[in-house]
Amino acid sequence: MPAKYDAIIIGTGQAGPALAARLNREGLKTAIIERKLVGGTCVNVGCIPTKTLVGSARVAFLARQASSFGVSVADVSVDMRKVKARKDEIASASNRAVTDWISGMENVDLIMGHGRFLDANSVEVNGERYEAPKIFINVGARARIPDWNGLDDVQYFTNSSIMDVDFLPKHLIIVGGSYIGLEFAQMYRRFGSEVTVIEMADRIIARDDVDVSDAVREMLEGEGVRFRLQADCIEARATDSGIAVRVICEEGPEQEVGSHLLLAVGRVPNTDDLGLEAAGIASNQYGYIDVDDQLRTNVPGVWAIGDVNGRGAFTHTSYNDYEIVAANLFDSDSRRISDRLLCYGLFTDPPLGRVGMTEREVRESGRNALIGKRMMTRVGRAREFGETRGFMKVIVDSDSKEILGAAILGLNGDETIHCLLDTMYAKQPYTVISRAVHIHPTVAELIPTVLQEMQPLR
Repeated sequence: MPAKYDAIIIGTGQAGPALAARLNREGLKTAIIERKLVGGTCVNVGCIPTKTLVGSARVAFLARQASSFGVSVADVSVDMRKVKARKDEIASASNRAVTDWISGMENVDLIMGHGRFLDANSVEVNGERYEAPKIFINVGARARIPDWNGLDDVQYFTNSSIMDVDFLPKHLIIVGGSYIGLEFAQMYRRFGSEVTVIEMADRIIARDDVDVSDAVREMLEGEGVRFRLQADCIEARATDSGIAVRVICEEGPEQEVGSHLLLAVGRVPNTDDLGLEAAGIASNQYGYIDVDDQLRTNVPGVWAIGDVNGRGAFTHTSYNDYEIVAANLFDSDSRRISDRLLCYGLFTDPPLGRVGMTEREVRESGRNALIGKRMMTRVGRAREFGETRGFMKVIVDSDSKEILGAAILGLNGDETIHCLLDTMYAKQPYTVISRAVHIHPTVAELIPTVLQEMQPLR
């Protein structure tokens, strides 16, 4: 006989445990299924451990700059075993916290194993059948492994497997010049590795504006990271000197040779072994599950939340997916995906905070707009802390006065961006924040100044 529940959640990533807690409060008997690590990507191999490593790398970088602040520091060295141990301790504590949270829910059962659909209301785990009228898919995504010649014959890391590294690679080659690749590039360069980033596009983080892309590249090149752009015919092979990665197609192909290889070329959803066909659940050509504006799939009683629906791919959007589902199910509150604003961060040091439309998108829209920009060299707080790389840029609609988008690359940029994000959610004109009095000395105090100096976008 199948085990019957009121609800089943497949996956314990960011949205899953919070949804389980709400279902528990509503008195619904719930099964939450996890095949590997409770807490999913963010807790175990994503946000928390990687930003912990970023923190260690930042301390090493600052220690080397100490003399410019009038501080004497003895020879700086990095103990990668201790760096990894610190990362493991922090990530493990988060994993335990999520596990204990779920275990403490009276109406929730945590079931370890790989879940697959048998039909629209049934899931199999470890040979056992579980049934529920409500099923929530929260299986996340994993690193994409490209089909390149020679890749099967060399050892390589992904963002997950590199979490096990407790040594310093002599020369780390990173294929992929977007967010994950760049964070690891700076991190390992600061630890002491030689680092080369290979990117197929003509610039890094190509979805961002050219000035943002160029500034991030200049920042990382200033720390010694090398870039190979417009790479084509990428192949990998083992050599006596390490791993060789081909970067051009011309005769006598040029190559980069390093000791280790990290692939950071995108993500794929974990739907290929989920049994979607058995349940009749629709997905797109990339495997992402199709959902409507309230996270419902085409099958009644089945929702897809988190990275697996391709509608956000961030920890914060995954949690918002839970909020949308819970609001519609229990609060008579018709919340929707389309209500949220695009926002994300690149957690290099200094970081990039992004919200809304890019300058390119605003130009392509043809609307009348104003733009304001200030280099971080003109921000007092940045000068005081010796971190003047980057800039802040804001674009507003000159007719409606609404803020359309912003990028803040620089000291505390990932936090400062929320001043603009919250104003956008409040649907207030930019003049509200341009007239605000901010605390001095901070980075955020210059946002009103930027907004007071707006010029037509030409």
